[in-house]
Amino acid sequence: MSNNIFSSSTHSSSLTGMAPPATTRVALLICGSLTGPVRDTNGDYYDVYNRYWKNTVPPTANRRLVVDGYNVKEMKYPDEARISGYDMMMITGSAADAHDNAEWITRLIEFVQHLTRDYPKVKLFGVCFGHQIIARAIGGICARNNAWEVGPTTVKLTDIGRAVFDVDELDIQEMHRDHVPLDSISESLSSGEVHLLGSTDLSGCQGLVKFSSSATRPEEEGSLHPKDIQIITLQGHPEFTEPILTGIVRQRSASGAVPPDIVADYFGGKGDTGDEAPLDFNDTGKRWKKTNGVDVVGRVIWRMLGVEC
Repeated sequence: MSNNIFSSSTHSSSLTGMAPPATTRVALLICGSLTGPVRDTNGDYYDVYNRYWKNTVPPTANRRLVVDGYNVKEMKYPDEARISGYDMMMITGSAADAHDNAEWITRLIEFVQHLTRDYPKVKLFGVCFGHQIIARAIGGICARNNAWEVGPTTVKLTDIGRAVFDVDELDIQEMHRDHVPLDSISESLSSGEVHLLGSTDLSGCQGLVKFSSSATRPEEEGSLHPKDIQIITLQGHPEFTEPILTGIVRQRSASGAVPPDIVADYFGGKGDTGDEAPLDFNDTGKRWKKTNGVDVVGRVIWRMLGVEC
């Protein structure tokens, strides 16, 4: 019997008279939950991530998308016989600490190692907490940073990051204090096992990419293609919209988890006066800045799966 707790199927195509759609199967490894008004308005993690996947499906892809959710905090995983049937697994964010050694976290790290070693054709995508877990699985560590990164954040991309995303910088929602210290993965970076995607002044590791063993070396000009990516991680949250992030900031501000100066940087002097985008963005902080989670990141994820868009 399968351990999945949620499942959804979507078909997207704007073309008629085409062959039956190919099916893309995604296993969502759910590591947390939303709470309070944020959950009431946006649904829980499965709803948020499933909606993200639906929003990124290229309109001409002629794909049937199936997203199955597994609550890994409750030790629920795909049955071994089903693993190879997935095209990609995605590890969600979480309010939990990725540097913790709770049983469910060490089990998740072991599963990542098992997946990447024994099922290399199944792509892996980790965001925020998921990014940190994957870094631990390859020998890195996760630790507290000196400060929070919250809201739309500009990530300076490396040469490989620019080649992967086809932009010079990546603007993405962030909500974290834990990070992956670069020196903890220096051996993996220097060996070429993984490559750094980008950084900010506060967090040196904003994402990692690992290419399949059969791929041409990405350093060779013109050789990189997203379909050759086996693993991709982002410290940011491409799935978070402005309403989700704003709701989380309000909740964590009220609880004292996020300090006042970070909250002020997010809202500015006039950015917390309502839920509708203002006509004048002056003094509204980072809140309304546009991000690339759906268009840029979404395009790369689907190209990893062999869909040109």
